[in-house]
Amino acid sequence: MSTFDVRDSMKASGNGRPGEGGAAGSTLDGGKLSPLAEHIATLPFQKSISPIMVEGLVRLFDIGAVALIGALVFAIYVFPVVDFNQPYAIAIPAVSVGTVAIFQALHLYHVGAMRSFAPQSLRLLAGWTAIFLVTLAAFFFLKVAESVSRVWLASWYVGGLLVLFSSRIGLSFALRALTRNGRLERRTAVVGGGEAGISLIQALEAQHEAGVRIVGVFDDRNDDRSPDTVGGYPKLGTVDDLVEFARRTHLDLVIFTLPISAEQRLLHMLRKLWVLPIDIRLSAHMSKLRFRPHSYSYIGAVPVLDVFDKPIADWDMVVKMVFDRVVGALALILLFPLMLVTAIAVKLDSKGPVFFRQKRYGFNNEMIEVFKFRSMYTDMSDATASRLVTKGDPRVTRVGRFIRKTSIDELPQLFNVVFSGNLSLVGPRPHAAHAKAEERLYDQVVDGYFARHKVKPGITGWAQINGWRGETDTEEKIQRRVEHDLYYIENWSVLFDAYILLMTPVSLLKTENAY
Repeated sequence: MSTFDVRDSMKASGNGRPGEGGAAGSTLDGGKLSPLAEHIATLPFQKSISPIMVEGLVRLFDIGAVALIGALVFAIYVFPVVDFNQPYAIAIPAVSVGTVAIFQALHLYHVGAMRSFAPQSLRLLAGWTAIFLVTLAAFFFLKVAESVSRVWLASWYVGGLLVLFSSRIGLSFALRALTRNGRLERRTAVVGGGEAGISLIQALEAQHEAGVRIVGVFDDRNDDRSPDTVGGYPKLGTVDDLVEFARRTHLDLVIFTLPISAEQRLLHMLRKLWVLPIDIRLSAHMSKLRFRPHSYSYIGAVPVLDVFDKPIADWDMVVKMVFDRVVGALALILLFPLMLVTAIAVKLDSKGPVFFRQKRYGFNNEMIEVFKFRSMYTDMSDATASRLVTKGDPRVTRVGRFIRKTSIDELPQLFNVVFSGNLSLVGPRPHAAHAKAEERLYDQVVDGYFARHKVKPGITGWAQINGWRGETDTEEKIQRRVEHDLYYIENWSVLFDAYILLMTPVSLLKTENAY
């Protein structure tokens, strides 16, 4: 796929002037976007690859390759004569880790450096040579040099250097191809037009290392300060439009060009955008107020202030996914007998299917289908959850009362975790689209309700083990549940997930709100 450029889309849609496409002055009424924004949102794209992930994989490769070469040379040359003694056992992992540490200090793991290998080759050579000089010095001062094979050390040095050089050359070709295809660029929306917006766009486009692909500009202003085209990019609508746009297509980053002094305007816009699972930055390249260099992060060379970070991103996302799949599969195997007995009981108790499928909100407000054991009579099922289940509800079957009270009805959601991947073991519980508290939709009750959808929903969660499970018939109950969900999102860790899973069986003993 060729690199996406929104300006090509303007031409392809037969709309050289963005104002005629409805971008200027359009509003998001009832979830509608302007024709041009709608067109851009529906265009196919390839998801970007995180540079952090690329850099991490290269570090892992370097550790593995260096250790493998050292062990291989030992096995071929040394092992037939000498056993695997302490100097070798310490040297191989120490050199492997030390290589990555030195390369990191030499800035050899930045994607820009890896994309152009030739200018970095001398630094790689220097770093690789330095780690071996340190190793030689360590052997000398520890008085073990005589027990270590010099041929092994020299062969390891040469073999490792060849592997590192050849892998970096191959990596540079691969990264250039990914760059040409836009796979290493973050899909970015700019908020704010006028001079500041033009200046930011020009600054980003002047740098090949910025790693952003601008998809459009959004601004709440509709006067001369915010024209229909900003720096060659169309204004696609307001900040409200941006929220809907981000629900329809993939966005990685939003950059505000507003000055820090526009505090109220910034806060007003951020209240709308913080519910999105994306990074939000405030451009500082035109600001006269200067902080210390470490106060900024940088997009290329453009200084920005971090406002919000996408939660559970990059390696955290990989760790959580592996945790979900592995622990979920084990849970599915261990609980299969209980699920089989439950399925038989549901089938014998009342007519209808064993499983109940329901549409619920998932990550980034996407609608997902979750599985549960059917707990209601088939002709009384409420797929939209427009009416909450209450104590003694006549719609619930005899078996249904028991499995709802014990949460056994939720166990089929392990299929969602292990096979579909649209649920996590731990996370905010997925709510039905039309669920209400005191006859008001949840998002009307809780300001920022949809921020709980910045991560995948879960079978259990922080709110549930703290007693906020079951019926949410009052505004306070849903408010408290959302507060716990947001706390979980902001404080996530694998240990936190493990703790919640361990505490879930204990929390199930409290059944006063579950029916």
